[in-house]
Amino acid sequence: MSGKIRSDVRVTHVSLRRRRACQWLLLPAMQCLLPRTLFAATTATARLWPAQEYTRLILESTTPLTHQLLAMQNPNRLVLDLDDVEFSRDLAQLGQHVQSGDPYIQSIRVSQFRSNVLRVVLDLKTEVDAQLFTLKPVGEYGNRVVLDLYPLTPSDPLMALLEFERSGGLDEAPAAEPPATKAAPPSRAPESGKRAPGTRRLLLIALDPGHGGEDPGAIGQRGTREKNVTLAIARRLRLLIDAQPGMRAFLTRDADYFVPLTTRVQKARRVRADLFISIHADAFTTPTARGSSVFALSEHGATSAAARWLAQRENEADLIGGVNLDSKDRVLARTLLDLSQTAQINDSLRVGRSVLDGIGAINALHKGSVEQAGFAVLKAPDIPSILVEMAFISNPEEELKLSNDRYQQKFAESIFGGVKRYFAQSPALARGS
Repeated sequence: MSGKIRSDVRVTHVSLRRRRACQWLLLPAMQCLLPRTLFAATTATARLWPAQEYTRLILESTTPLTHQLLAMQNPNRLVLDLDDVEFSRDLAQLGQHVQSGDPYIQSIRVSQFRSNVLRVVLDLKTEVDAQLFTLKPVGEYGNRVVLDLYPLTPSDPLMALLEFERSGGLDEAPAAEPPATKAAPPSRAPESGKRAPGTRRLLLIALDPGHGGEDPGAIGQRGTREKNVTLAIARRLRLLIDAQPGMRAFLTRDADYFVPLTTRVQKARRVRADLFISIHADAFTTPTARGSSVFALSEHGATSAAARWLAQRENEADLIGGVNLDSKDRVLARTLLDLSQTAQINDSLRVGRSVLDGIGAINALHKGSVEQAGFAVLKAPDIPSILVEMAFISNPEEELKLSNDRYQQKFAESIFGGVKRYFAQSPALARGS
């Protein structure tokens, strides 16, 4: 009896092993028969950032996304295929975010192309220069697939400004580079430092609203986003400058989209700006920090640990906002590093002190002198450049101020007053004067 029992046990164990082996062998075959979305569906979110300069589509997931981009014509469209991505409600509603004024996208369609492939089709208004790249997780963001749509002929900041000047009938626009012509001998050499009668030197101030698009900047306890406040005050400051005879303002961004740090500098140099002002709102880990600050570039280290920390934080904007490293202007970056900036820094400190005096009349100063650190956005070698931290958005009281229309206007006026004093005291700094 006992032997028979042992035999039954052995048979049972063998049967179980055979069944388990068969199950493991059958599992891959079953996976082939069933939709793959049942086994590996990744959830992705989508965001759209339209602007005249370029439109950006973001697809974000907790895991890296496998993708393929196809460009098609007649009609012009882009097809982006994503492997093993769930057809979510967020993606299904992506087309609703297309704005009628988007210069590049007519519509967006999302569908389940195959059982394991989600297809995103962008119907285009015109041919575009499409740039596709990925970003690794950083900050609050996960893995991102970025699709940027640029015009085939990139917009030129100088030509756009010239067109604006012509339409407005202003005193004198910045001179574009003339076409090469055969030189004729001058009838008389012009006197040094003299301008033609009836013309006035137009002072051009580049205003740089910090952050934008994917990069919100600092966020206050009430949800106020730095990128929105900086743009609002930059627009107010532009109106003040444009109303001043002999002055005009140029914005590095005039909408909610991301601009890389080196591109901001490049734009200011392209329009031959006489002054560059980058506008920001400060933040700290404790809500008690308060006050306004003005910064200039430093070639030899920061003037304080706080200035060094702030510069590092602001310089991380490219990581958060998303820069296509394959197309980044490395020549420009190298040029900015190679050129000596001693004269630029001295002029920046002078305008910084003038602006700081104006700001101190409407808000407490975090420090009573212009601080210095290695801000990437201040590295134009031929343009005096300052960075203004208007207030601490992490401070509840100052966050309320920054959200107030009257305070925004007063702050813009305080910066403008400092700019006017600077140029009044430094007439020789105007290029070509």
